[in-house]
Amino acid sequence: MCRNIRVLHNFEPPATEDEVRAAAVQYVRKVSGSTHPSAANQEAFDAAVEAVAEATRVLLESLVTKAPPRDREVEAAKARERAAVRYGR
Repeated sequence: MCRNIRVLHNFEPPATEDEVRAAAVQYVRKVSGSTHPSAANQEAFDAAVEAVAEATRVLLESLVTKAPPRDREVEAAKARERAAVRYGR
């Protein structure tokens, strides 16, 4: 999985439209192998991003969990700590 795609489920507040779209863009970039599509492929790239974003929204709205919502600040601190261990300070 692409490292830039983040978990969006079970956060308080819920994932924003920008976060959903950013994940969709990263997914389409990864699958297509192109960070900047050519003019000939731009329309297909944009359509794919919209389709993935919509599927992501539907998925996030459909998921249920008994776990308490995660806190974004706590999760960010955990990620920083993992990075410090992995890459050194």
